[in-house]
Amino acid sequence: HPGYGFLSENAAFAERCAEAGIVFIGPSPQQMRDFGLKHTARTLAEANGVPMLPGSGLLNDIAHARNEAQRIGYPVMLKSTAGGGGIGMQLCWKPEDLEESFASVERLAKNNFSQGGLFLEKYVEQARHIEVQIFGDGQGTVVALGERDCSVQRRNQKVIEETPAPGITAVTRAALYDAAVRLGRAVGYQSAGTVEFVFDVQTQAFYFLEVNTRLQVEHGVTEQVTGIDLVEWMIRVAAGELAVLAPENRPEPVLGHSVQVRLYAEDPGKQFQPASGLLTQVKWPDGIRIDTWIETGAEVPSHYDPMLAKLISHGPTRSEAIDRLARALAALRVDGIETNQAYLAQVLGDAVFREGRQTTRYLGRFAYRPLTVEVLQAGTHTTIQDYPGRVGYWDIGVPPSGPMDSLSFRLANRLLDNPETAAGLEITVTGPSLRFNMDTWIALAGAPMKAELDGQAVPFHRALGVKAGSVL
Repeated sequence: HPGYGFLSENAAFAERCAEAGIVFIGPSPQQMRDFGLKHTARTLAEANGVPMLPGSGLLNDIAHARNEAQRIGYPVMLKSTAGGGGIGMQLCWKPEDLEESFASVERLAKNNFSQGGLFLEKYVEQARHIEVQIFGDGQGTVVALGERDCSVQRRNQKVIEETPAPGITAVTRAALYDAAVRLGRAVGYQSAGTVEFVFDVQTQAFYFLEVNTRLQVEHGVTEQVTGIDLVEWMIRVAAGELAVLAPENRPEPVLGHSVQVRLYAEDPGKQFQPASGLLTQVKWPDGIRIDTWIETGAEVPSHYDPMLAKLISHGPTRSEAIDRLARALAALRVDGIETNQAYLAQVLGDAVFREGRQTTRYLGRFAYRPLTVEVLQAGTHTTIQDYPGRVGYWDIGVPPSGPMDSLSFRLANRLLDNPETAAGLEITVTGPSLRFNMDTWIALAGAPMKAELDGQAVPFHRALGVKAGSVL
């Protein structure tokens, strides 16, 4: 079973498995080729009456691209015909964008997928990303197992997925299923696959996007509402148990609503800068499904995909599923490196997402408010302390700690209406430079020292309001 990495859609790899007497658990190599290149998938979709966005065939060069973009009309999306995961895509609002992007997208496609073919597609400005989970037995039976909304994306990479898609009418849902199943039957599709569509919010029409001939990262939300183990189905069909798709053998659907967030090793407060290092504590919340590879003591390398875990909730309604996921995120502890945990929590709480009004451009306008203090310069012998600190330990090795001046420490906390046990910074030689990423309050206490906030002297023994962006 190839999971959902690059090998999962590599037809040559599937053929090598067969030559070695190994069953590749997935679609046939020919089906991977039929759908693996987006321009050939478009041709198949068009031939089977699936609604299509205006687009081009493979582009010969930049001159060909210019002419096709003019015919289709800007804005257009320049796409690599191979690959996925948001790699090899560039939005072009005007001819100058196309000129700047053509060579770089072609290079990305060649480097990542060994296939430099590009094509153009009309860009829908108010778009949602809706995908239908299909499953086939390779003998002509293809079923639709619900749809997922994957519109919450950053740089064409999915961040939050859910099922069922909010705000989709029963008529539209049935039409989506019909189009997806029709396309699967056209090639006698085998195993799990996903037919992806662009949904135009303004016209309420949908258009074919691509087919993923593999298990999706977000397959877990479908499992939560259908009661089907998609990986088990893939294995059983690969083993020749074709009856698994028969209506009488399918489990009763669980229904309800399921939402998934992707926990990434990245710092949203620094333009999503990648993070790596040792995980000093990993503590998972109860009550939801966690798909992950990490644990306390694991080392997150600087290579590979940044995804650390998928947190998947299920509830009788969309609102309850979101609430459960929000509570789980609040209880989650992944310490040692930066993650997008707080960012995800803010998106879940945002009115646009809560009301199901997200589009693929939603996160581009979302204003993240990090509740953090950034250390610009650490200072000499500045430590994080709390009162009373480590007490009752033997004075060898790591000694008892706690603030050296415990009275001033507690007075500063009292000025801020904090509990006296709240952590703070104690400075013994030179202090740090700190930038505040949110509005907050601070208090300085203890021995006199020079302290400045945005270049102005800071009074001691007083609660002081600080604005986001200020430097202490």
